[in-house]
Amino acid sequence: MQHRLLLLVPVAALLAACATQPAATPVSVADTIAHDPQLSTLNSLVVKAGLTDTLKAAGPYTVFAPTNAAFSAVPAKTLEDLGKDPARLKAVLSYHVLPMKVMAAEVKPGNAKTAEGANVALARAGEFVTVEEAMVEKADIAATNGVVHKVDRVLMPPRR
Repeated sequence: MQHRLLLLVPVAALLAACATQPAATPVSVADTIAHDPQLSTLNSLVVKAGLTDTLKAAGPYTVFAPTNAAFSAVPAKTLEDLGKDPARLKAVLSYHVLPMKVMAAEVKPGNAKTAEGANVALARAGEFVTVEEAMVEKADIAATNGVVHKVDRVLMPPRR
C-alpha cells in the first residue's frame, strides 16, 4: 500500500504543476509566425518587407505560410533578387495573405483575392486543402486576428 502511495505522489505533483500552467494565449498572425521555428524564414522576410505591423493589425487574415523547407526549394537567385527588391518581396508575401479568415473546413473550390490583389485558386478534397500548387501541411493555427495554414511551397504572383 505504501509503495502505491509513493508512486502516486510524483504523478499528483506533475498534475498539479500542469494545472497551474496558463493556457497558450492566442496572438496575432505575425506573432504566430514569429513563434514557430518552422516559419523562421517567412518571419525574417515579413520583417524585411515591413509587413509585421500589418499582420498584427485587426484583420482578419488568412496566411498561407510557407515553411522553411518550402523556401529551401526556391532557387537561391530568386530569393536573392527578392531581397534586393522590397516592393516585389512585399508583393510575393502579400500573395500568401487573404484579407479574410478562412478555416480549412470552409475552403470551397474557386478563386480568392489576395492582399496583393491577384486571385489564388483554392481547393479542398476531404481533409486536403490546396492553394494554387501548394498543399496545406498544417491547417487552422488560430490567431487573434485570423488563421495561419502552413504550406509546402512558396507562391509567386503573376508579374504585372
